[in-house]
Amino acid sequence: MRNYYSGKLNAARLMEVYRTDLERVSQYLREEISYVVSKLSGRDRVLELGAGYGRIMKEIAPFAAFVLGLDISEDSVLFGKEYLKDVPNCRLKTADAHLIEYKAEFEVVLCLQNGLSAMKGDPLNLVTRGVRALVKGGRAFFSTYSEKFWGPRVDWFQEQADKGLLGEIDRDRTKDGKIVCRDGFTATTFSRDDLEELGRTTGFHYIIEEVDRSSLFLVIDQPD
Repeated sequence: MRNYYSGKLNAARLMEVYRTDLERVSQYLREEISYVVSKLSGRDRVLELGAGYGRIMKEIAPFAAFVLGLDISEDSVLFGKEYLKDVPNCRLKTADAHLIEYKAEFEVVLCLQNGLSAMKGDPLNLVTRGVRALVKGGRAFFSTYSEKFWGPRVDWFQEQADKGLLGEIDRDRTKDGKIVCRDGFTATTFSRDDLEELGRTTGFHYIIEEVDRSSLFLVIDQPD
């Protein structure tokens, strides 16, 4: 399902995912962004991997010097350019985050809201390429769901299914951190142990931090 988001859940449909009536989910979305904003200096060049139509970019733009967002969906990028037209320090472009070749160009790299799982492929490759894009002293943030958020997460996917954005949830197969839909879509996540392994494998200093009992962040530092 590598291209599910580029083929089916993109542009205006992706925007509808985030127009949730579930307050606990809205809180999760806000708190992830607030956590990142609290780490920005106002002078940072930021790279966001899996930026969709630029929802997070628009929120963090007032706190950054420049934000470049990459997404594999051409439709989402086209939609996002209109969405971001009044945000001059943001640029959105079509690219596969697993293939980026940036080196020492950004102070901050972001891959938020379960992007490690949503962008199917080798997660270590994604993390390695993200960290490589950092300048010395830069910091990369990769987030996934906390296991404490399982109930609201299932409710959120059910809301999406009810809107027709996803297929019907297969309740018998939805368990152990994995949500399975009858249209073939599967939403996985990373455990704390998974993030620890990724952090160790990079060889860089890292921390794992829980935010709002809904997110786990793997934060990796590029040494000075």
